[in-house]
Formats: sequence, structure tokens, C-alpha cells
Amino acid sequence: MAENPFAEFSLEKTIDLRWTLRDIQARRLKLSPVSDEDLRILTGLGLVEVRDEGIVLTQAGIAVLNGS
Repeated sequence: MAENPFAEFSLEKTIDLRWTLRDIQARRLKLSPVSDEDLRILTGLGLVEVRDEGIVLTQAGIAVLNGS
């Protein structure tokens, strides 16, 4: 199993970031907008990218949600 990308964060922050990844994957950003801080963290970890069509998960982000 790959290293936990959230190891440096508190349990509460880790849960928030994982829910943010789920919201991005499900395209629920109008209901649950991503905070600037969470976007910066997730982009820095390589889990999301900002593209013309919006915020999308990278393969690493998908792997985190799938537990791989």
C-alpha cells in the first residue's frame, strides 16, 4: 500500500480532506465549495489538478479514495 499522503495532518483535517476529494469526484462543488487552503493542500500533494473544466482528481487522488 502506498504511503499515507495525509500522515502529517490531524485526524480531523484528514477526514476533511478525504471528504473534499469525494466532493470533487462527485462534482458536488456548488453545494460544497473547496476552501482555498484545502485546494492548496490537495494540489501540493498531487491529488487534484485545476483544469479548464474545473478541479479534477489525479490518478493519485483516485488511488487515495480507492484505498490503493
